[in-house]
Amino acid sequence: MTEKLILVAQVAGGFGVKGEVRVTAWTADPMALLAYGPLLRADGSVGLTLTSARPDKGGIVGRAAQIATKEQADALRGLKLFVPRDRLPPPEDDDDFYLADLIGLEARDPDGAPLGRVRAVPNFGAGDMLEIAPAQGGPTWYLPFTRAAVPEVRPAEGWLRAIRPAEVDERD
Repeated sequence: MTEKLILVAQVAGGFGVKGEVRVTAWTADPMALLAYGPLLRADGSVGLTLTSARPDKGGIVGRAAQIATKEQADALRGLKLFVPRDRLPPPEDDDDFYLADLIGLEARDPDGAPLGRVRAVPNFGAGDMLEIAPAQGGPTWYLPFTRAAVPEVRPAEGWLRAIRPAEVDERD
């Protein structure tokens, strides 16, 4: 699959005894999951096609075409659900963007010299990080995605400003 997939939800398991599924949503409006069409697996294949839903704490409870029993819903627990980037609404403001839009941007130092390209935007639990592949090659490095470390982001222009932290000598 060549289009960019955005993680929007994860199956939490079955709900009740009639084949409903609880889905944890990572969207501003959990009910928007219904409007995105089929929710995909990481490989691009269809994971869930929601046919109805109602809001629930942290997400939704609903019915899906692929699930008829509580056991089937429970078997999908942990399944991450994605949608193609083009199914999501455009950002409302020039300063708004999706984290996935950062992947591929050129990282520039404060003087505008290229440092590398954003390879990924992982979150290891303490906040979003930018994984940057150096322009000259070599191992990737990480930069916290904070205003102090990334004061300027220009996705439409294909770059962001990166303030690389000073190296720390652990022998001191």
